[in-house]
Amino acid sequence: MDKQEVILCGNLEKDLASAIAKCPHDKLFILTDEHTRQLCLPVLHKLSSLKGAVNICIGAEDIHKNIDTLASVWMVLSTNGATRRSLLINLGGGMVTDLGGFAAATFKRGISYINIPTTLLSMVDASVGGKTGINFNGLKNEIGAFAPASSVLIETGFLRSLDTANFLSGYAEMLKHGLISDEVHWSELLSFDISAIDYGVLGKLVGQSVHIKEKVVEQDPHEHGIRKALNLGHTAGHAFESLALAENRPVLHGYAVAWGLVCELYLSHIVCGFPKDKMRQMIQFIKDNYGIFFFTCKQYETLYALMTHDKKNSSTQHVNFTLLGEIGDIRINQTTSKKMIFEMLDFYRECMGI
Repeated sequence: MDKQEVILCGNLEKDLASAIAKCPHDKLFILTDEHTRQLCLPVLHKLSSLKGAVNICIGAEDIHKNIDTLASVWMVLSTNGATRRSLLINLGGGMVTDLGGFAAATFKRGISYINIPTTLLSMVDASVGGKTGINFNGLKNEIGAFAPASSVLIETGFLRSLDTANFLSGYAEMLKHGLISDEVHWSELLSFDISAIDYGVLGKLVGQSVHIKEKVVEQDPHEHGIRKALNLGHTAGHAFESLALAENRPVLHGYAVAWGLVCELYLSHIVCGFPKDKMRQMIQFIKDNYGIFFFTCKQYETLYALMTHDKKNSSTQHVNFTLLGEIGDIRINQTTSKKMIFEMLDFYRECMGI
């Protein structure tokens, strides 16, 4: 997999012009969703490097991250004469960069694309690392490809238009990066004042978070080994997310990851000896900021079945977790019994007060 260039923007106009110049193209396309077309596209329209670009707009939110939306993007590319030398710019959150990246990876067997993430979640997670995809058959990111963007431009100024829920959604992935890196960074994240955001400090924290993910991806681009560290919180989290979608009460990805961290830090404590005080500290932060995902013991079988479908499993007989022995002490490929997973769900409901 080619290495993608991640640019922490000092000047968006110059940085984007430079990124576009590195991708010689015959036609230029910009993909947005309904939100970013209104809030973020006007910023780009001023840039001379985007003159003549064809705009493609899709529905907002994860509910549109499906094969019908993907086909609609292919259709606009096709009817507007896109070739293998065309360039797609994805301007939006994780749904836009995931779906747009997959559209680029598959159209005419692959065209170049640039990501400009506009949400915290897409800056620190979705847009970096080359994973693209769509949801399918009620499962998160079931269809996709490893296809890195030519460049990822991170302009933290876009975060000023973000609401609290979407800020917290991205912050959960930053907390995960803190847990897999070191105690100093993790402590910085827990002490950051979310209620009165200092965007200067946030920019530095985002830069650190992106660097943590980049380092992991460079070592293991196709997720055969250490890249699985980035799945901490995601085995349980994706099950919560899929259940919520199936029951027509969708939740933001980062919220599901935060609730997944509660579960998987418990497993880390039981299986790998992760310190109880740090587990409790993390759980309290999540309770205070992310609220509760409600489910009953009648839904355990459904949640377990969703976990067995997770892409990280080597077979449908075993559920694969990434766990921690300590902050930064990563234990990939951990499997456990169905009984233990049910105990994990019991623990979640008990400590969350359900």
